[in-house]
Amino acid sequence: MPPAKKRARAYDPARTRAAVIAQFGNVREAAATLTPERLALPTRLGNWTVRELIAHTGTALGAVSRLLELPEPAAPEIALLDWPFSTAADAESIDARSRALAQENPDPGAHLAAVAHRFAADLDRHPGTRLLATGAGPMRLADYLVTRTVELCVHTDDLNAAVPGLGIPYDRQALAAATRLLADTLAVKAPGGSTEVRVPPHAVVQCVEGPRHTRGTPPNVVETDPLTWLRLATGRTRWRDALAEGKVRASGERADLAGLLPVMT
Repeated sequence: MPPAKKRARAYDPARTRAAVIAQFGNVREAAATLTPERLALPTRLGNWTVRELIAHTGTALGAVSRLLELPEPAAPEIALLDWPFSTAADAESIDARSRALAQENPDPGAHLAAVAHRFAADLDRHPGTRLLATGAGPMRLADYLVTRTVELCVHTDDLNAAVPGLGIPYDRQALAAATRLLADTLAVKAPGGSTEVRVPPHAVVQCVEGPRHTRGTPPNVVETDPLTWLRLATGRTRWRDALAEGKVRASGERADLAGLLPVMT
């Protein structure tokens, strides 16, 4: 895991909390409308059906409540930008947990409603500085909530891709936080200043070793939209496919990010 030498940008705790609750609410409302036939549809995530994907999405908030039940770990805390590099290690346990939750909760809408209720109550009882014993290491609650925007926005996209016409909306602040965190993760993975990656209207980062750009138009520029960026950063879309489909514009000899993506799996 690359050390997070880059200082994470500041996120407003109140806005992050509101964004997480809003995006989870969007998913919860959509889940309550799904028929058994739609819940049985396949997804792009291995052998998961929509039912299992919804159960997993519930763990985005459920994990917060579970971690708050554990004793507070000792410092030092890890940096927010360490988190994206740690997620692949938990893939097997995540799969088992999601399948179990899907079997235990035949009504996905009711399950997510219960998760949301408990989450809100737990947040009211704990400050943002409270440390959580996450799989990546001790992390402040306020920082961990930023990671929840990634989980929720990425899996909202997975659900929309799996269920025709579902159209779950994105809370603007949730999508902004998720985009920025994954853009900053790229800058940690490929430190430098030769390439400018733009994801309007939410993020701009400098990355990739080489001559540093200081003024005027950068010689190496990559630009894409937030949802395409989330798909690239998490391996849902391949770089060459995004280029071919016109979802990414890249110019300059150091603008090829194929070897650096995904930044999180």
